[in-house]
Amino acid sequence: ADRLALSLEVIEAVLSDPALRGWDGFGVVVQAYGRRAGAVIDWLYALSVKLDRKIMVRLVKGAYWDAEVKRAQVLGLTSFPVFTRKQATDVSYIANARKLLGLTDRIYPQFATHNAHTVAAILDMATDKKAFEFQRLHGMGEGVYREVLKNPTIRCRVYAPVGAHRDLLAYLVRRLLENGANSSFVHQLADEGVGMAELLKSPLWMAPQPSLPLPVNLFRNEGQSKARANSQGLDLTVADQAQTLLVQAHHLEIPFVPVATSEDVVNAAKNAVQAYHEWDKVELSTRCRILHDAANRLEQELPQFCAILVKEAFKTWADAVSEVREAVDFLRYYADQASSTLQDQHMPGPTGESNLLRFTGRGAWVCISPWNFPLAIFMGQVAAALVTGNSVLAKPAEQTPYVASQAIALLHAAGVPEHALQLLNGPGETVGAELILQANVAGVVFTGSTQVAKIIHRALANKEGPIVPLIAETGGINAMIVDSTALPEQVCDSVIQSAFRSAGQRCSALRLLCVHEEIADKVIDMIAGATQELVVGDTSHLATDVGPVIDAEAFENIQAHLAKLASRAKSLLPVLANGHTVKSFDATVAHLISPQAYEVQNIADVKQEIFGPVLHVVRWSGDPATVVQQINQLGYGLTLGIHTRIDSRAQRMALSAKIGNVYINRNQIGAVVGVQPFGGEGLSGTGPKAGGPLYLYRFVAEQTITINTTAAGGNVTLMSQI
Repeated sequence: ADRLALSLEVIEAVLSDPALRGWDGFGVVVQAYGRRAGAVIDWLYALSVKLDRKIMVRLVKGAYWDAEVKRAQVLGLTSFPVFTRKQATDVSYIANARKLLGLTDRIYPQFATHNAHTVAAILDMATDKKAFEFQRLHGMGEGVYREVLKNPTIRCRVYAPVGAHRDLLAYLVRRLLENGANSSFVHQLADEGVGMAELLKSPLWMAPQPSLPLPVNLFRNEGQSKARANSQGLDLTVADQAQTLLVQAHHLEIPFVPVATSEDVVNAAKNAVQAYHEWDKVELSTRCRILHDAANRLEQELPQFCAILVKEAFKTWADAVSEVREAVDFLRYYADQASSTLQDQHMPGPTGESNLLRFTGRGAWVCISPWNFPLAIFMGQVAAALVTGNSVLAKPAEQTPYVASQAIALLHAAGVPEHALQLLNGPGETVGAELILQANVAGVVFTGSTQVAKIIHRALANKEGPIVPLIAETGGINAMIVDSTALPEQVCDSVIQSAFRSAGQRCSALRLLCVHEEIADKVIDMIAGATQELVVGDTSHLATDVGPVIDAEAFENIQAHLAKLASRAKSLLPVLANGHTVKSFDATVAHLISPQAYEVQNIADVKQEIFGPVLHVVRWSGDPATVVQQINQLGYGLTLGIHTRIDSRAQRMALSAKIGNVYINRNQIGAVVGVQPFGGEGLSGTGPKAGGPLYLYRFVAEQTITINTTAAGGNVTLMSQI
């Protein structure tokens, strides 16, 4: 569905080619489960009239329905591009079949169906039985069409996939799944428990069936109307929605954000301590309401914040939309988590005694966020600290302070007191270091490099006074293991997204691809070809896939690493005529780096994370358990990708991996709040996982109040039961 408009443009361009004038062999498939199916048929007919052409239109129910539904849910779209009830698809098919039968002066209809009711409906509607044809899949529908074809005027084309077993297996599995669904006519026909009356019931008269909840209600189960709403997104394949973003960036200039002085840090820390005592007394329900209000405000201002992210952090538009949505999700998720888990709890105990467990904030927290997710991680840290009753000293990355300042302004507007949330902009070596050394700091939450996390850990350990908790989320040498059964096309797509999206500047980005030697050459060739098609350039352009790295320092560090790799490893991506690994490279944009891939001999050769679009590839053979063990020995434990068609193998590898987030047969980036709690172990962080059910507990102090109720002269509760 996301490529429908583009497909129609291609179709129009091809049909308009003068060289094809007079040829009537061009065919188009229309999927009846698509809500735009009728409009597409009308468009095709108008085009055929305009060009004085005849075309074939093959009407199918539709394939990959579940993928369309998932995409809409993941993107947080307002609705689905497909019908979510099978009966609606069946009705759509019949309606569009009738439409096609009325357009046979220009269109030759082809009805691909194994449903006897649909076949009967078409035969009933068609006055000219020679003006169309049926189609069936080889090996299916033979009984239905044996009867239909007793009429010699009716045509039926039998079609079949052609190719090797490896290439067709996924296709055949998909057909089995679709035709094996409980609602499928083919499945019901084979089910002796389904009577003839039910089997042939017209979809036009069926009682309404339960529909899927809209994407906004993804996290709201039936009866849970108060659960959080899914953050709303935009579909950038729709021109109007994309334009909403582009106009925001047109005149945007990123202003200078003042750098905090030492005096600012000291004063802010004093104000934060005082503000904590007041903020912690605010009702939990009120703090949760403020976070929900902030989420709604941010959702309404999504285009403005996306523009800031594109201009200041060099995000692509798609990544910017995802990040604003993640920030919204953090606000709602932590508000709901606090409301359900941080209420006072009465603990069980002996009679004559009351035991109450209550949670309070710890004090003033320092939140140090990175430049690669300057809104989402910033907002997640701040929201968690605030909703648990703490005040916050927020230190954003020095490269991206403006988006942080706007996020704080939004939170203040939602009701967070100014001294309960203060912005301290500046370098980590000065402002960050001074903040964590303030005497009254009650905790530090940090996302960044492992090296800096260790520096903070040592500084906190050497401080006088209370032991200060540290929540650290750091990087990783994130690997993907691909065995010989994996589907190369799926692997390629996952690698391109995981390694090169966001210019490889994600904590979760793929750094080490471990591919089985049996399919290594094919996978590497496919990755190389796909990489060439990436557009590397200015992220304010919708077409850009890979933008620049964050600044000159990052650029120089990555180039130095690449120089070392070039001297000891084999480059896997060919350098094209323009001197880069991609066809489209905008040399006028500063700090751009072409995606790179190098083959190394051993997993152990990859000793540190390169925070950019650089992929290391290792071939392996033998026991996959050994590969997992070698990855564990690297000491990092953030993300792991596994590609295999053997479910038991995937489960074994996942369970033996010392990794925080394991992704099977998909990319390994884009963890969703409350769905894939994110965080690692070992050199990759301390936990608890951000966006998970345990995160808020680290921000609170626990107090148990025990009362001996018999001290007043007797246990009234127990005595009353006698």
